[in-house]
Amino acid sequence: MTSSESTRSGGLDGRVAIVTGAGEGIGQAVAVRLAREGAKVTLASRRREPLEETKALIEATGGEALVVPTDVGDWDAVQAMTAATLDAWGQVDILVTMAGFTKPSMIHKMSVDDWHAVMNVHLHGTFYCIRSVVGPMIERTYGRIITVTSVAGVSGTIGQVNYAAAKGGIVALTKSCARELGRYRITANCVAPGAETKMTQTIVNDPKFKDAYLARIPLGYWAQPEEVAGTFAWLASDDAAYTTGYIIGADGGLSIH
Repeated sequence: MTSSESTRSGGLDGRVAIVTGAGEGIGQAVAVRLAREGAKVTLASRRREPLEETKALIEATGGEALVVPTDVGDWDAVQAMTAATLDAWGQVDILVTMAGFTKPSMIHKMSVDDWHAVMNVHLHGTFYCIRSVVGPMIERTYGRIITVTSVAGVSGTIGQVNYAAAKGGIVALTKSCARELGRYRITANCVAPGAETKMTQTIVNDPKFKDAYLARIPLGYWAQPEEVAGTFAWLASDDAAYTTGYIIGADGGLSIH
């Protein structure tokens, strides 16, 4: 079933979500899935055009979405994103921090600018987004914070020390949030997804990497973004009300350790 063919199921009726990186790939699939479950969704990323495409997918199935172009590495922009959501719908219940990109190179060749660029969007951006929504969540004594790591952040990787360090930092940030915010009935969990997206095109299609990576995935194939979106929807739901502080793999077993 494609995103545009999905029908609403209502599990998140009355909830409001912010999804960053919602213009493509897993972020788009998660935004569409949350809307299908009944949530109103703020769509954020740097470029408006892909967000409008996601909004069209959501509205085609009767959902509601708000487009807010946002650079998550800019604290003022993130505050404006949250303010726009509160102005539109009066609350923020769910945050999914999917925005990200890579600038790979071996450590002895990596520029300081590339280090900071990746850290700023992934780690700083995740903190900015959490910081901006946690006040309204505390006031309502409810929240679902869902961050994104990867096998690189859990086990390390070659050629992406900036990305791995940022993703590892997100794991620690998420666990700390779970400890701090549990008293307010706010959960914080981290998903390690694996799917065929623009960010994974090299390892999915390049013969130098394809077979080696597939051999590490117990299920033996690369998922489509829609296949991992359900993990996020579950964590956003009341069914996951007693789950917090965990890294949850949605990568076919790649991050088993």
